[in-house]
Amino acid sequence: MQLHTHTWGAGDRVALLIHGIMADHRTWRRVGPALADLGYRVVAVDLRGHGRSGRAASYTARDHADDLAETLPTGADLAVGHSLGGLTLSLAVERLAPRRAVYSDPAWHLGTPDNGFDPAQFAEFRSVATRERIEQLNPRWEREDVDIELATLAVWDEASAFGLAGPAGTAGSSGSAGSSGSSGSGGTDLLPAKPVVPSLVQRADGSSLVSAEQARILTSRGFEVRTVTGAGHTIHRDDFGAFMASLEGWV
Repeated sequence: MQLHTHTWGAGDRVALLIHGIMADHRTWRRVGPALADLGYRVVAVDLRGHGRSGRAASYTARDHADDLAETLPTGADLAVGHSLGGLTLSLAVERLAPRRAVYSDPAWHLGTPDNGFDPAQFAEFRSVATRERIEQLNPRWEREDVDIELATLAVWDEASAFGLAGPAGTAGSSGSAGSSGSSGSGGTDLLPAKPVVPSLVQRADGSSLVSAEQARILTSRGFEVRTVTGAGHTIHRDDFGAFMASLEGWV
């Protein structure tokens, strides 16, 4: 699928931005212009089922990765993926071949309904999310981020959450992830066996997706891991300054 893209800047260097579930390119409203100011042409996608991209019958991680390879330029100077976007980037990174990759609190552990990953709850959230609820869940977000969250939820296809449920969510996936199978805590671990390109993992403080033990494993496999103190899962919205500071040496 050819995805909808949004571009900031016209620099000589290219940066790619890939959002997480329920979001779209608008989640990068501050990151895109900031990278453009550093001399990048920044290209952000809307994943299938999100934003202005098309809907589909299938929403596996492989589908998302294939879409990236179909849509985005190869050989970019930088690629950043958040959450689902981080998982998707890791499955497409060999084909995209960026010079550097940043995985921002990536969804490399898909849990079960018993331990926090329940697609039905994601889908239900779309219909019950109010401004007050989003503000309660994300007390550090600016008002514009809350506005964008409401707007992106309104156009999100909740079927995309069910496409990631269980092992079927990554069935047939190719690329660097998908190495460790089921975890002892329930769910499926998809930690990459090695970084295909020089890679940074940004970890939220107390991340539920990248545990301290997984951070140690990733470091031993050649990834650089930086925990952003005080920031929640959506680091670039919780603390934009700390998000950008954690990219020092990578942008």
